Amino acid sequence: MPLKIYFCENVLYSLLSYARDMHPREIFLLLRGKRFRDGFLIYEFLFPPLTTLGKGFVSFNPSMIPIDLTIIGSLHSHPSGILEPSVEDYSGMYGVIMVIIAYPYNGVDCIAVFDKDGRHVHFEVVESSKC
Repeated sequence: MPLKIYFCENVLYSLLSYARDMHPREIFLLLRGKRFRDGFLIYEFLFPPLTTLGKGFVSFNPSMIPIDLTIIGSLHSHPSGILEPSVEDYSGMYGVIMVIIAYPYNGVDCIAVFDKDGRHVHFEVVESSKC
């Protein structure tokens, strides 16, 4: 059965807003999730310690991230507007999913989710009251 991802509505719109606020710098966040229906619900995001955000790059030290089994993946932005992962994106992937938010960061059409093999993962938005 294919993996499905669900975003709490308030989390998704906070992520889009943060990406818009940081543009043209890239962002990088960790995504906290739990089992939900037939997949995972992303209910929170975390700022990794000592992350450097720049124009066209992000760097972080994975050894600075505490062991946390609720972290299911990472999210980063593409100020270029391209919704496909690069080779570098896969080398910096953390967790089982990678979420990319692309410019202009104005809705679900600017978001793509990928598994560790580069396959698109279906996602849905869940009303915040159900999170």
